[in-house]
Amino acid sequence: MPSPSRNVTIRPAVATDGALILQFIRDLAEYEKLLDSVEATEAHVTTALFGKNPRAFCDIAEIDGAPVGFALWFYNFSTFVGRHGIYLEDLFVRPEARGSGAGKALLANLARRCVDEELGRLEWAVLDWNGPSIAFYDSLGAAAMDEWTVRRMTGDALRKLAGV
Repeated sequence: MPSPSRNVTIRPAVATDGALILQFIRDLAEYEKLLDSVEATEAHVTTALFGKNPRAFCDIAEIDGAPVGFALWFYNFSTFVGRHGIYLEDLFVRPEARGSGAGKALLANLARRCVDEELGRLEWAVLDWNGPSIAFYDSLGAAAMDEWTVRRMTGDALRKLAGV
């Protein structure tokens, strides 16, 4: 297990990180047994995060200057709270860097952003079989929202509802 005393830093991703971010996405998908679902390309990632009107953002965790993880996120809005929040789409730390504090540093960075910008909440989803991540999130005080069921519409269903 890596030493938690190593120098973990968090920095905003830059356009030249497109390939790195895509690799983190692919590594996360492989861990989640969803690699076949990844359609994103480096061009998709670079355009979405650094194009004319970015709507998603990314932070990179580094240990001693080497990238070891990422947090990809976007702003959402809670009508009940009446304020924006942050939705964490993906959080991933390379296996060899787990236990170093990189994951906690990425989340703490987003928590600071929420506090500094007076946002209402930070939220994310975790696969129900991912015990190590659930235990990690619980240790930080994250609450499970068990009464909510995620719904998703893609592909043909999305086009059908859109009338195209």
